[in-house]
Amino acid sequence: MISGGKTVADYFGKGTPKLGFGLMRLPHRGIITDVRQTSQMTDMFLDAGFTYFDTAFVYPGSEAAIRKALVERYPRDRYTLATKLCAFMAPTESAAKKQFTTSLERTGAGYFDYYLLHAIMENNYTKYDKYHIWDFVKEQKEKGLIRHFGFSFHAGPELLDKLLTAHPEVDFVQLQINYADWENPEVTSRANYEIARRHGKSIVVMEPVKGGALANPPDEVKRLMKEVDPELSYASWAIRFVASLDGIITVLSGMSDIGQMEDNLSYMRSFQPLNDEEQEVIRKAQQIMGHSAAIACTACHYCTGGCPKQIPIPEIFSAMNRQLGNGQHDKAVEAYKAAVTEGHRASDCIGCRQCERTCPQHLPVTMRLEQCAKELEQK
Repeated sequence: MISGGKTVADYFGKGTPKLGFGLMRLPHRGIITDVRQTSQMTDMFLDAGFTYFDTAFVYPGSEAAIRKALVERYPRDRYTLATKLCAFMAPTESAAKKQFTTSLERTGAGYFDYYLLHAIMENNYTKYDKYHIWDFVKEQKEKGLIRHFGFSFHAGPELLDKLLTAHPEVDFVQLQINYADWENPEVTSRANYEIARRHGKSIVVMEPVKGGALANPPDEVKRLMKEVDPELSYASWAIRFVASLDGIITVLSGMSDIGQMEDNLSYMRSFQPLNDEEQEVIRKAQQIMGHSAAIACTACHYCTGGCPKQIPIPEIFSAMNRQLGNGQHDKAVEAYKAAVTEGHRASDCIGCRQCERTCPQHLPVTMRLEQCAKELEQK
C-alpha cells in the first residue's frame, strides 16, 4: 500500500498501459547482447506510451544492456525500471546485499522504481530472513533508492499468505499468471492471485505466455481462437487475459526481437479487455490445456546454470513438446538433435537434481529427461 490506502496500481491509474518489457530474453549476437536491436525495441516501446522495464541481477548482460539502450539515452522520468536481488544465489549476507549496489552501478539508473526479492520458493525463502534482506530493502526505500518494493514468487498460496501477513509493508508482488496455469496445482495462478488481492496488493504478471508456449498452443486451441478473430496472434490472447484482471500494474513480456515487440504493441497500445465471447474461448482453452501432456517448462534456464553436465534442459523439453503437444515425433527428433551435443544429451544426466531445486515450475526434471532420452535419442 502507498499513502492514502491506495495500491500501486491505483497510483498509476486505470489508464496506464499494461505492457512491461521483460529483459530476460534480449536479442543476442552470438553470446553478446545485441544492444543495437535492444535500443530499437526500447524506442518502439517508449514511443507507444509504455514505460515499465524489468531486469534482474542474475540476467546475464541484461542490466548493462539496458543502461546503454535506455538509461543513457532517455531522461529518468521517461521510464520506470525494476530489478531484483537473488539471495539464495549469494554465499553470504554481504554478497547478497552487494547485489543492490552492483545493480545500481550496472544500470546507472540512480534509483529503482521497483525492487524485488527474486524467485521466492519453499526451498529458499528463509534465506531472505537469514540475510536480513527484508529490512535491508526497507532501508534502501527510506533512503529514496527504491520507490516500491516487492517480491517475485514461485510457490503456493499458503506461503504467499504467510509472507504477506508477515510483511504488510510490501507494495506489490510479481506472480506467474497465465490462462493455462490458472488451475494448475503446481503453479496455482488463480489461488495466488486471489491471496495477493485479499491482502490489497497490486500485481506484476510474469510468464503470461508461459515461456512462449502459449504463442504456439495446441491445434485445437488455435482453431478456437482463429474462429473468433483470425488476425489476432495467439500470444495476444494470453497477454490480454491477464491484463484484463483487476489490480494489475503491468504484464511482462520477455521480447527477444523487433517482430515480437511489434506484435505486442499492435494490440496493447489501445488495450481492450477480453469480451464475453473471448472469455468463453479462454475457458475452453483452459479445459484443453488442462489435459495437455506437454512439459510445463517456461525456458527460464534457472536449471542450466548449475548443471554439471551442461545439459540444455529447456531446449530438450521444447523438442519433446513437439511430440507431446502435437504428436510430431519426427520433428521432435530433429529439434532434439539440433539442441544437444555429445556429452550433453538427456541421457547424460547424472541425477543430481540441482535443476529440480531451482525450477520455478517444480518439474520432475530428472524423470522428464529420462523420458526424453528414451523417446528422442536414436538407438
